Amino acid sequence: MSSPLQIGLLVFPRVTQLDLTGPVQVFSSMPDAKVHLIWKCLEPVPSDSVITLMPTATFADCPKLDVICVPGGPGTDELLEDEAVLEFLRRQAAGAKYVTSVCTGSLALGAAGLLRGYRATTHWSAMEMLALFGATPMQTRVCIDRNRITGGGITAGIDFALTLVSMLIDRATAEAIQLRLEYNPAPPFNSGSPETAPAEVLALMRERIAPAQARRLATAKRAAARME
Repeated sequence: MSSPLQIGLLVFPRVTQLDLTGPVQVFSSMPDAKVHLIWKCLEPVPSDSVITLMPTATFADCPKLDVICVPGGPGTDELLEDEAVLEFLRRQAAGAKYVTSVCTGSLALGAAGLLRGYRATTHWSAMEMLALFGATPMQTRVCIDRNRITGGGITAGIDFALTLVSMLIDRATAEAIQLRLEYNPAPPFNSGSPETAPAEVLALMRERIAPAQARRLATAKRAAARME
């Protein structure tokens, strides 16, 4: 009997919970897979919403992973300069079949030196930052470049996870999981990307996120400078 697939997702303070829980729901529906939520310790971790998350493994006791995934969120900024996190990602990536991320989690992969020379995507607000880490930014829902698979912003995590299931097992399994989840998007508004959102909505959102975006860019620049 083959060993179960070991899938690990990083959980960290101020993670965007849907970045994490969307893929977790998909991966947990896979046959013969073990899903781990990984952090430095097993204490509860606050997300960027009211939901608190419980790690199931630490950096020290996490098994060798077939898939390592980094979700995004406001807490990504701290990850970019956290050497314990970056070293864990490097160590797991060395033996993983797939090195992956959702949303701004790709910036953490970049800060760990794991996206240099790869195409990658991220949340639209952070797209320009990928190039700081030697990646080629791609404005797409899911980006596949060899064994690097990155998902766009937040809800793209479900698309990413279903895509990965089709690669790990087969398309029929991924489609069965999609059907079970009744993942059949029909959004009430066509404002889910900068390309389709009304100009006034995009302007409002850019104004709201500008301070956080500036802080993240400064952090990303410092992290990239340390890699040189």
